[in-house]
Amino acid sequence: MGRKIISTKDAPQAIGTYSQAVKTGHTVYLSGQIPLMPDSMKLVDGDMRAQISRVFDNLSAVAKAAGGSLADIAKLNVYLTDLIHFPLVNEIMANYFSEPYPARAAVGVASLPKGAMIEMDAIMVIES
Repeated sequence: MGRKIISTKDAPQAIGTYSQAVKTGHTVYLSGQIPLMPDSMKLVDGDMRAQISRVFDNLSAVAKAAGGSLADIAKLNVYLTDLIHFPLVNEIMANYFSEPYPARAAVGVASLPKGAMIEMDAIMVIES
């Protein structure tokens, strides 16, 4: 089974040796997204709410480029530099996802690239 590299200008370009996503069969592995603005490659202005929303927007853009949507995400991983923001992640996630929700993990980490306070990656399953 081959691999297809997924790329879109609607999400931040990779800042390292990785692809935005890789599709193999019906599974798409979405790389970690931090709250970078796709056009400037700078962190979004604003508070934690803005950072969380930007990450979901970035994931959504990559999912769309792969032929899916956030509704197709089977597993979501959330990395936070401060777990105090976990309730806010839940609140904002409810604006992007409907039941049944994907499986999810939330992990506290010491730091993230570019000083971001949140990063998310995902596994998506699509029919085509």
